[in-house]
Amino acid sequence: MVMEYVSGGELFDYICKHGRVEDKEARRLFQQIISGVDYCHRHMVVHRDLKPENVLLDHSKNAKIADFGLSNMMSDGEFLRTSCGSPNYAAPEVISGRLYAGPEVDIWSCGVILYALLCGTLPFDDEHVPTLFKKIRGGVFYMPEYLTRPVASLLLLMLQVDPLKRATIKDIREHEWFKQDLPGYLFPEDLSYDSTVLDEEAIREVCDKFESTESEVMSSLYSGHPQDQLAVAYHLIIDNRRIMTQASEFYLASSPPQGSFMEDGMPLPPGVKPHPERMPPLLVDSPKASSRCPLDALNTTRAKPLAVKKAKWHLGIRSQSRPYDIMAEVYRAMRQLQYDWKVVNPYHLLVQSKNPVTDNLVKMSLQLYQVDNRSYLLDFKSIDDDTMEAVGVKSGSSTPQRSCSTAGLHRPRLSVDSACPAVDLPQLSFSLPGSLCSSATLLTSTPRQGSHTMDFFEMCASLITTLAR
Repeated sequence: MVMEYVSGGELFDYICKHGRVEDKEARRLFQQIISGVDYCHRHMVVHRDLKPENVLLDHSKNAKIADFGLSNMMSDGEFLRTSCGSPNYAAPEVISGRLYAGPEVDIWSCGVILYALLCGTLPFDDEHVPTLFKKIRGGVFYMPEYLTRPVASLLLLMLQVDPLKRATIKDIREHEWFKQDLPGYLFPEDLSYDSTVLDEEAIREVCDKFESTESEVMSSLYSGHPQDQLAVAYHLIIDNRRIMTQASEFYLASSPPQGSFMEDGMPLPPGVKPHPERMPPLLVDSPKASSRCPLDALNTTRAKPLAVKKAKWHLGIRSQSRPYDIMAEVYRAMRQLQYDWKVVNPYHLLVQSKNPVTDNLVKMSLQLYQVDNRSYLLDFKSIDDDTMEAVGVKSGSSTPQRSCSTAGLHRPRLSVDSACPAVDLPQLSFSLPGSLCSSATLLTSTPRQGSHTMDFFEMCASLITTLAR
């Protein structure tokens, strides 16, 4: 991947520094963002993670769209199903795990970006993720009085809960507020296509497919009837040819990228073991998998279960990030929670914490396993005093040595890819930084009896919540 240096930094930082942006400047930036999104859509690419953090500014404060890690190619007649993106900017159909075509989810995200530019805040925001999702599904947000009527009407069109009623790129381009001071270079006309000149090759292709004569095709084209099947077929052939010609100059990538950091035959990082039990493959690794794992923890829809070998209980986080990046986030979260831990190796930790309510000392093991050649499982396991004492961590002792490196830590982006297949067992869904998978999967066992079990799960929940934030 070739990264371009953009000296102006992120639009997110720009908004944080200046607060809400003046109407004219917000329109200039928004026009550039929509131009870039339109270019992507015309080349059959949907971004799926548009937000101010992923819009960069150059030295002249011109917008550049970045981070296509969750993007995907669109195909005519096919829908996408992956629940991904950042919760505050995700469309209702995405967080609910429904099918979507692609462009409409980017339009919703652009609407949230425009609101952030004009108001310096988000239209839908809540620290409690289920409540946030409820607000997004309701589509009700505060419209400040200082917003002009034209821009308020544009926001209402873009933040429509029903994707069929939501504004399209064409609707945005034709809106009175958007058209003001619109530079011509942002939406240039396609000079390579002249509708007044008939394409003889396309006419012959229609003749072959419909067993018709050239005169019949010509008559259909000259008739101007919008539903004539020969004319429709001709224009579809022309449009498809233009799209493929443009796409041939555009890098075609899968989502998420294949072979991102581990290839077959590569040695595992020291301390990382293969998972001891059979795990279901991620959706991207299983072309036949049709189930989904939605962001929304309240979504009760159950996909067809995959056959999974029964084993012990496992509460874990599936991820396709690099092992070091996963553990760096875990170390930072534990430090924030003031947990005590002992390092068995960089990818195996013994952790203890006192429950502030029950005053019980709770202990668990965090072990990073390799699931397949591209994904890992961070396994949460309850342990007892004997295990802790065996490695020198005693109940009630002072804080043990904290082994944690801050090098390479990055600000959480809350971009999630929940393309994990569902299993016929309980699931939790939550947002994690970077590309951490958004499902915490419970796989099969008999938990320990008594309050210790609840203390253990509360400790896990605290760690997961901190990672999500």
